Amino acid sequence: MTTLRVESLTTGYDKVNVLHDVSIKVEPGQITCILGSNGAGKSTLIRSILGLTPPRQGRILWGDRDLAGDKTHKIIASGITCIPEGRKVFPRMTVTENLALGAFLDTNPSRIRDNLERVYETFPRLKERANQLAGTMSGGEQAMVSIGRGMMANPKLLIIDEPSLGLSPLYVKENFNVIKRINATGLTVLLIEQNARQTLAIAHYGYVLSQGRITAQGSAEELSNNDEVRSAYFG
Repeated sequence: MTTLRVESLTTGYDKVNVLHDVSIKVEPGQITCILGSNGAGKSTLIRSILGLTPPRQGRILWGDRDLAGDKTHKIIASGITCIPEGRKVFPRMTVTENLALGAFLDTNPSRIRDNLERVYETFPRLKERANQLAGTMSGGEQAMVSIGRGMMANPKLLIIDEPSLGLSPLYVKENFNVIKRINATGLTVLLIEQNARQTLAIAHYGYVLSQGRITAQGSAEELSNNDEVRSAYFG
């Protein structure tokens, strides 16, 4: 199993640094979370891991491999998949067509079929609506399509960006339960969120990102009991 390590990462856009000396470690088989408000630098961290915003200083290691300079499609092929913020389904394509796009790097039809069945076992509702246009589904159902599409790549690490964004409390709870179930199969998850309460309920370890810097880290229990984290996220 492969560990992701971000070491002393500094990066940004134009002449402005957004992340400053950020270090995190994502242990295999665990849910590691990054908590942070809007503008904290969470999206820039994801972009750096995916090769879209290269490091100015520091390293991003995937096992023994330094990802710096790698093209995004090669990083994805190495086993890292991202579920984007806001779901981003293809509205005029069916559920099955959306899911199939997640396997675009896979040339093995048998494996694709097996992965599709695994997604349908995780989300029975999607199997029931396999031929429905994704754009006609509810926000919660589209979130299932988005996560399922990521699972189709059979990743070693699943980065999930703001899965609670724009969802009703019922679907938020359902989504987090699904993430927990997926992780129980052995899949490593990096969960990027603002919803600290739900996130820390399922995460093993976490980091707090504020104004581009890591300001706290620890087990989910330690962060839940951290006075500054409680004040910022629990009210």
